[in-house]
Amino acid sequence: MVLVDTAGRMQDNEPLMRALSRLIYVNNPDLVLFVGEALVGNDAVDQLSKFNQKLADLSPSPNPSLMDGILLTKFDTIDDKVGAALSMVYISGAPVMFIGCGQSYTDLKKLNVKAIVKILLK
Repeated sequence: MVLVDTAGRMQDNEPLMRALSRLIYVNNPDLVLFVGEALVGNDAVDQLSKFNQKLADLSPSPNPSLMDGILLTKFDTIDDKVGAALSMVYISGAPVMFIGCGQSYTDLKKLNVKAIVKILLK
């Protein structure tokens, strides 16, 4: 497995998005995830939409690989503010596949949907 994190704030940077689109085209990965911070709230929805659109617009392929899922970092800090995550899933149709709850690779966890529903129903 190779995890490439683009360090954020790049969905508006056309040269970087073109390079990422090409990287995806050349390497044909099994999975493309949008990595975003859970803390940014509804801005994450805008970031995700722009990210996926740029992948489509800038890919050298006539059938570009788009985002397959979402990885949300800093998920352990948002408590009951999971609305943005739900909006991201709704807008993109892509699932939140992993959440980050720390600083290392071992802190990447699969999303526990039951726990999220419990938080929402508090």
